[in-house]
Amino acid sequence: MYSSLIRKTGIWFICIACALTASAQRKPNIIIIYADDLGYGDVSCYGMTKIHTPHIDQLAKKGIRFTNAYATSATCTPSRYGILTGKYPWRQRNTGIAPGDAALILPTDRQTLPGMLQQGGYNTAVIGKWHLGLGSSTGVDWNTAISPGPLETGFSYAFIMPATLDRVPCVFVENHHVVHLDSNDPITVSYKHKVGNDPTGKENPEQLRMLPDPHQGHNQTIVDSISRIGWMTGGNSARWKDADIAGTITGKAIQFISDNKQHPFFLYFASGDIHVPRYPHSQFRGKSGMGLRGDAILQLDWTVGQLVHALDSLGLTQNTLIIFSSDNGPVLNDGYLDQAVALAGGHQPAGPLRGGKYSAFEAGARVPFIVQWPAGIKGNRNSPALISQIDLFASLAALTGQAYASGDAPDSFDMLPQLTGKSVKNRPYVITQGGPLSFITGNWKYISPSKGPKVATDVNIELGNDSSPQLYDLRGKTPERMNVAEQYPEKVKKMAAELEKVKAGK
Repeated sequence: MYSSLIRKTGIWFICIACALTASAQRKPNIIIIYADDLGYGDVSCYGMTKIHTPHIDQLAKKGIRFTNAYATSATCTPSRYGILTGKYPWRQRNTGIAPGDAALILPTDRQTLPGMLQQGGYNTAVIGKWHLGLGSSTGVDWNTAISPGPLETGFSYAFIMPATLDRVPCVFVENHHVVHLDSNDPITVSYKHKVGNDPTGKENPEQLRMLPDPHQGHNQTIVDSISRIGWMTGGNSARWKDADIAGTITGKAIQFISDNKQHPFFLYFASGDIHVPRYPHSQFRGKSGMGLRGDAILQLDWTVGQLVHALDSLGLTQNTLIIFSSDNGPVLNDGYLDQAVALAGGHQPAGPLRGGKYSAFEAGARVPFIVQWPAGIKGNRNSPALISQIDLFASLAALTGQAYASGDAPDSFDMLPQLTGKSVKNRPYVITQGGPLSFITGNWKYISPSKGPKVATDVNIELGNDSSPQLYDLRGKTPERMNVAEQYPEKVKKMAAELEKVKAGK
């Protein structure tokens, strides 16, 4: 009789748990996994053959792999602004690559993607790289409550690296406070002049685990045996260890997922991989055969696997929408002499595309983009639909039944049918920013005239600058090889006019 009661009680608890879960899961959970500097050809489901990325590939196998998806920009801060606001970053001042002490760039008086979902009943979190500024224009005091920041822009929870891995301060901020900060060792940060007596890469190269490229800076305050951009003193107990970053933020993400297993959640998980300085955990170092950059790709893939495993373990996979992408295209040598070029071994990080990070050419902003949602998407498909990360705002609003003001997300299109595989219809156009603005519609790409060098010699990437207009037919295996602007002057004129119309907000 006792065992029968146990069985009945167990069944009752299971039924209650299932009812709670079913009630909570009427709306799908949403996770954006945002890689850093990951190129179109840097994962095996997009053509990488030197190493394998099985966990990312599994997302594609169970979901949709997009081949014409774009970030808004060829660098990190503006792309992050675009994905979280639904607004082209070139419409907003101060959306270039942000220094570590930049003021908050995201609006606090307009709706953001997390704010819209929060309004719809989601618990929202940002975990990982932020790089969108903190505090007001008067500056940040790292030793008190830091505000405004993620919590003022629609996130319920935040555990972030304030800027990026190669910029001080090299600490985690949880909600409003620096993690593990000792009040007797306050933090001071400057991007104008040296502060304190901490060793720098320029003055103390013997203390470095990797040398900075002498042509690119990165030789200021040393943190964890790596010199950074900017000067920092204090906060020694709060400083991160580079090898532990991926594990730390992955653990925080899994905890957030577990805490919200019975409530709809939105997680914006912004990995530090594969941005410089690349120093993954010892579990991955030396495993790729491609040096630290390849090792960091393996670590990124592991991170994806850990997040998916957590969903599986909690029974949340079926109704969780996962979007995997990157903030911009690839770069090999970007500040540190880590042998990324020498050890690439013939690997093409951009795949068949021209250019890379910082570039107006395709490799600057065309990125891997994978969507998985077992409850709503049939898997193992490729989509040629032209789509932009900026469309996630309107698309996820449509998915969750949320309305937003007409002035919010002005550049976001509802591409939910494309995201769920019900349509392959192109977005009317995509605008990307890599120095000059580019206008893409159908198979055609127009790059507006611009001044500046044609090649960034320090990173050996074609930038796409040209004083004359450029027009490319993107069809074929090697797009952007021939400028056909002189052959199609009317098309150039039309696309230039359409770009100007969008810029004018018409």
